Amino acid sequence: MARCHNPLMQPRAIRSYVTRAGRVTDAQRRALEQLWPKYGIDFQPGVLDLACLFAREAPRTLEIGFGNGEHLLDRALAAPERDFLGIEVHPPGVGHLLILAERAGLSNLRVIAHDAVEVLQQQIAAASLNEVQLLFPDPWHKKRHHKRRILNADFAQLLATRLEANGRFHAATDWTPYAEHMLSVLNECTMLSNCARDGAYLAADEVMARRATRFQRRGERLGHTVHDLLYRRI
Repeated sequence: MARCHNPLMQPRAIRSYVTRAGRVTDAQRRALEQLWPKYGIDFQPGVLDLACLFAREAPRTLEIGFGNGEHLLDRALAAPERDFLGIEVHPPGVGHLLILAERAGLSNLRVIAHDAVEVLQQQIAAASLNEVQLLFPDPWHKKRHHKRRILNADFAQLLATRLEANGRFHAATDWTPYAEHMLSVLNECTMLSNCARDGAYLAADEVMARRATRFQRRGERLGHTVHDLLYRRI
């Protein structure tokens, strides 16, 4: 199981993100160089042995697009009995999480800096995850960009195969048209069952308490409604 200090991304036809030219601070750069061997997983074709990676058998959560990592850090700190794997392509966010993880002395967190679709296709074994979270992904507002949305029928089917029986997929967005798209796509996936009481979005009392992400806070400042969706692997 190879690791490296300089994760690279491989070409794919349509990506759900663009690489932003965000500034990497000196501290983040040092973390990417010095802490990647401890927390990072290099992308390469071949299924990961997660039990070997974390040196134990435990329920596993994957967060796709963890941003600056503060939500993922909170989850890992609150549930030491669970292992957490985060995927993020933007170096400043990865570096920020590595700093926080080292400061907290976490042993149940690992990071992959690569395209989530390719990671799920090539590195994550079938039925190996207990939970997947996709919180506030880029909604790609313009119609001509809808093809870039990460959550589509093929992706829903793919992530469902990576969940164990009764494993859960939690998605959230503050963009109502994207929420409607998510609901339609996920309700059509025969491997997933909607957990909401009304078969649509979670009610306020059904939403798991969690730190608001940076994108959620921005959406709320703009007056957007947050929609949470929760599905169970059949």
